[in-house]
Amino acid sequence: MARKRAAVLISGRGSNMAALIGAARDPSYPAEIALVISNRPDAAGLAHAQECGIPTKVVDHKRAGGREDFEQALQTVLEQHEIDVVCLAGFMRVLTPWLLSRWPARLINVHPALLPAFPGLGTHARALATGVRIHGATVHFVVPEVDAGPIIVQGAVPVLADDTEETLAKRVLAVEHRIYPQALRWLAEGRIALAGARCRIAGEGAPADALIVPCDPPRP
Repeated sequence: MARKRAAVLISGRGSNMAALIGAARDPSYPAEIALVISNRPDAAGLAHAQECGIPTKVVDHKRAGGREDFEQALQTVLEQHEIDVVCLAGFMRVLTPWLLSRWPARLINVHPALLPAFPGLGTHARALATGVRIHGATVHFVVPEVDAGPIIVQGAVPVLADDTEETLAKRVLAVEHRIYPQALRWLAEGRIALAGARCRIAGEGAPADALIVPCDPPRP
């Protein structure tokens, strides 16, 4: 079966993009990273993608003439490269229903929190301020409401007593790099079924893999 052609959309350094590229180097992985797009010409992740031999494209939202023109340009590029699946990886633009309607159940995002807790920005500071004991990351389908789409997979880490935003963010980012390639694998293999607002993962091992449990033991 042919590998699915995935596009990764970034706005910055693209560390999750790099994790997806790394996973896709395995010939048995069911998706190839066929294109990296940034809305910022200075995004550091573009250079890494180019070094890996992956085509890149800049669709600058500041030069697009408005949100509608920007998304139409984005859609045109995706169509030109015959993309099957879109992965948002630190892409700092809210997409409209017009574009999302063209990618039903084919556009995913990774968010640094255990949704539905802490949608939006500043997740690590909010987790610390709230006093939660468990934090983490979520890969989900993208819908018009921000960070509200059906959850594909989550990974959790403990919040330690001496955590700062930086130390917590570092552990959560490691989980993001683990769960995002897993979610793309399931999507490319056609193993994700939507049942209302829930995702069901078909196949052996799915129930255990749909949640990655805390990987850092609490300190004494």
